[in-house]
Amino acid sequence: MKKIKYYIIALSAFPFVISCTGQKELGENLKPSVITETVAHDTDDPAIWIHPDDASKSIIIGTDKDTDGGLYAFDLNGKIIHKVSGLKRPNNVDIEYGFTVNGKKKTDIAAVTERETNKVKLYSLPDLKEVGEISVFEGETERGPMGISMYKNPETGDIFVVVGRKSGPKDGYLWQYKLSEKNGTIIGEVVRKFGKYSGLKEIESIAVDDEKGYIYYSDEQFGVHQYYADPAKGNEELLVFGKGDFTSDVEGISIYPTSPQNGYILVSNQQKDTFNVYLREDPAKGKIAEIPVSTSESDGSEVTNINLGPKFPKGVFVAMSNGRVFHFYDWRMIEERIKTVIKTADQSK
Repeated sequence: MKKIKYYIIALSAFPFVISCTGQKELGENLKPSVITETVAHDTDDPAIWIHPDDASKSIIIGTDKDTDGGLYAFDLNGKIIHKVSGLKRPNNVDIEYGFTVNGKKKTDIAAVTERETNKVKLYSLPDLKEVGEISVFEGETERGPMGISMYKNPETGDIFVVVGRKSGPKDGYLWQYKLSEKNGTIIGEVVRKFGKYSGLKEIESIAVDDEKGYIYYSDEQFGVHQYYADPAKGNEELLVFGKGDFTSDVEGISIYPTSPQNGYILVSNQQKDTFNVYLREDPAKGKIAEIPVSTSESDGSEVTNINLGPKFPKGVFVAMSNGRVFHFYDWRMIEERIKTVIKTADQSK
């Protein structure tokens, strides 16, 4: 979950954090600009693909979780424009840009976990043509892939998938695979096993910040873990944040940059139908805002800061909702709410 192709610098930045303690009113729930057409079974996780020539033609990719599930593509009006059917309980999806095929062709790809087959399926974008697969957690008794995120090393150009599962050990819960090509098909080789697990529920949502080089994942009733994305930097846990900030499950993670180093991390407070906001540059400073939305029980989300046209000039925030749909929110509404919370907290000091 992520993928930023260039930065929009925010008009103002917040060099320090204002505690949200004492924030009595969250305000009215934000309303989505778009609600998608319904899928067949159960929406779970979105990703955003930015069109290279006309960002207003970008598409939202989303999973439909069921034994006879699918992968859907929506336009920015929420209309279904393409789908892949017959997937065996697809859970999460993420995308990455510019995988080199046949030594020269650059292909954007989506990676989808298929839980009932213990595989990651790979599709080219925007046509959703299958271009490879990876059998994951081989040799383990607990497999069942759920969460996934992709990472492109900005220095080497190597592309990886980071995969979580329905259940796993106290350490080594996530596996990271390096993608390569074999006979025109994309394959993956496991390059590390890492990630602590509280044992309280499960780990599903994973997000990678390519630019800053971090992996984040939600330990559902515990908190958000942070690790280095580059396997060469080791498996040391860097941080756990968000502990005590959630009603129950810690879910979908999205990263919105306001500059190469700054921005926001939004994490779904699933049972409260809000998103907790942390500083991208220093999430350890704690929750800076809590945004009430109109989604119901959201476990998957994604955001981009790219100008997608008049409807979403500072980007779009996409969140799964019960009712077999995804909600598209104009980022300007979320940004305004975050600024209001910080201003109110500042005035109360």
